Amino acid sequence: MYEDDDDLSLLDPETELESPLDKIEPLDALEEAKPDPEAMLALLEAPGTQQRMLAARAFCELQDERAIPHLIRLLSDPCPLVRVSAAYGLGRNPSPSAVEPLISRLSLDWNGYVRKGVVWALGNCRDRRSLAPLTDALKTDISAVRLWAASGLAQMAGLGYEAIVASIPSLIEALRQDPIAAVRSNCAWSLGQLCREMPSNAVYGTTIDALIEAFAEDEEMGVREDAKAALLRVGDPRGLQLIETIELEGLL
Repeated sequence: MYEDDDDLSLLDPETELESPLDKIEPLDALEEAKPDPEAMLALLEAPGTQQRMLAARAFCELQDERAIPHLIRLLSDPCPLVRVSAAYGLGRNPSPSAVEPLISRLSLDWNGYVRKGVVWALGNCRDRRSLAPLTDALKTDISAVRLWAASGLAQMAGLGYEAIVASIPSLIEALRQDPIAAVRSNCAWSLGQLCREMPSNAVYGTTIDALIEAFAEDEEMGVREDAKAALLRVGDPRGLQLIETIELEGLL
């Protein structure tokens, strides 16, 4: 249990790329039944840090809209493990009312684990207001946060053409320039998701060009494979033809 922010180390900026709760012990590895929602709701208001943390983590598994205001409040908890659990709980219980508090927490929190969980939750909220903070996180934050920001931007696919178009430039930039291969791979995946919802126009063409470039030129095999998979999912004739040509000629 951590009672103080100083007790939790910051994420290593280049290696900590796992899921938002990957460093926290499971609630009970031997317990198959889900926690009791009524009991967990009561514990969200408990005075003990460990109780609040366990209750918030329970709502990473439970879906109950009654927990949302409590989880929003716990985003400001003094303990970073409570904050990251609350963020992840809001990702499992997305709500329009949580978007602004999550955005505020992303801009304020010094802890990389918390920011990573917040970015994941913002993506799951599928809200137009998440676009700017996710884009900024992809450009400026540590690698673990950039990884989830890249994935989160794929959720703009369901929010209409304007949101899709606004998401693409930062994803293309990161696909070309981010030093971490896992981040570039997530950018390729997200661009493929966004392209599937776009008409065949100049922005679409630019995105396909970026995926083709990553498939043909990225130094990491994993990124090339993810770019190829994105092109195959989109089904763009030009991309499919290039994949066939490169593979037949053994250029990769």
